[in-house]
Amino acid sequence: MKALEEKILKEGTVLPGNILKVGSFLNHQLDVDFIMEMGNEIARLFADSKVTKILTIETSGIAIAMGAAVWMHIPVVFAKKHKSNNVNGEVYSTVVHSYTHGTDYTVVVSREFLNSSDKVLIIDDFLANGKALNGLIDIVVQSGAELVGTSCAIEKGFQGGGDKLREKGIRVESLAVIDSMDDTSITFRKI
Repeated sequence: MKALEEKILKEGTVLPGNILKVGSFLNHQLDVDFIMEMGNEIARLFADSKVTKILTIETSGIAIAMGAAVWMHIPVVFAKKHKSNNVNGEVYSTVVHSYTHGTDYTVVVSREFLNSSDKVLIIDDFLANGKALNGLIDIVVQSGAELVGTSCAIEKGFQGGGDKLREKGIRVESLAVIDSMDDTSITFRKI
């Protein structure tokens, strides 16, 4: 998505540790109109997939997942990083490692919101090493639902997570794939 690449170049900042800061529009402050554009593109990419639910992980994945869900007219289910008092009953759970935060989370999804009749699209803001998406895929498998694919706003292609998912036969549609980045430049993969 050329518009996303341009926005990353204009507003993004590369921080030490291969962290791309896009807080001005995606994961701190939300550019709602632009998120809706990204959501529309994801909806277009998966238009023929008969998706019934979008699965994401709190917190930064929710905005882009909702942007896609608006265009697809389907619900968003998000994995919670902590089982809270408002999640009761049986849950699917898995451990997910956050590259950005450098910590492991046990994420949960209530069984009432995901089942074997669902066709699930997983959406997240970033794809780096693939740990978050693999955790969400594990939840889809536990539920017996069908995984139709995954999408993310920004894939750090140089970290290999997306390529490993593709090697497993999983459909990965990233809106922008970064092949390399440092504090002076960002190079995008032609997709």
